[in-house]
Amino acid sequence: MNEAARGGPGVVATTFATLVCLVILVGLGVWQLQRKVWKENLIAAMTTRLNVTPQPLPLAAQWSALTPDADEFRRVGFTAEFAPGQEALVYTPGSALRTDVKGPGYFVFAPAKLADGRIVAVDRGFVPLSRKDKATRAQGEPQGPVTVVGVLRWPESRGMFTPADDVKGNVWYLRDPAAMAAVLHWGNVAPFYVDQESPVPPGGLPAPGKLVVNLPDNHLQYAITWFGLGAALIGVYGYWLFGRFRKPA
Repeated sequence: MNEAARGGPGVVATTFATLVCLVILVGLGVWQLQRKVWKENLIAAMTTRLNVTPQPLPLAAQWSALTPDADEFRRVGFTAEFAPGQEALVYTPGSALRTDVKGPGYFVFAPAKLADGRIVAVDRGFVPLSRKDKATRAQGEPQGPVTVVGVLRWPESRGMFTPADDVKGNVWYLRDPAAMAAVLHWGNVAPFYVDQESPVPPGGLPAPGKLVVNLPDNHLQYAITWFGLGAALIGVYGYWLFGRFRKPA
């Protein structure tokens, strides 16, 4: 078989497929490097914001200008009154930012009314599955004005695998205060919510807690894996091409 015959459509198709796969693998490696930079910046921002002195809650006129990139995890302090008996339970299998939350349970969200009438949803803290019923933690019902210290958080977006909320059972699977407020008639809530750090209510539940930076950063390892697969692909292709055009002995 001559050299031209050994080439032909088979080599062209294989070369094209190899190039496409190589571009994809290199692209995934570059994406992981970009994610590494993003994750490092996020960890640095979280570390800084979670360790500063709490600041007053932003004025309502400033709310529309707040963004997750610039303001999420900012520590704030404010005084408000919680509506009696009002709460929404957000199911969680555990928490990556709360070292004290070891298993499944619920985060208890409640509307807090400020002195000027504004309403902010507050994640008051965690309760285990066995303490879902409010009657089992009646001591923790807030009475009168409460000075809350916490951090600003933004609502989550629903993903493909997020379960549908159990509206009748008042169990939610997404931290989305606007959706809770619409169903539970809380009124117009702030575009963010506050993850409460303190105070701890009588009886200890719901249990607030300080968030900690505990985000995995494995993106360099993933990038090396993708680049390594790309290098392996080049090696396999080169070996195959060498064998394709090698003259018979």
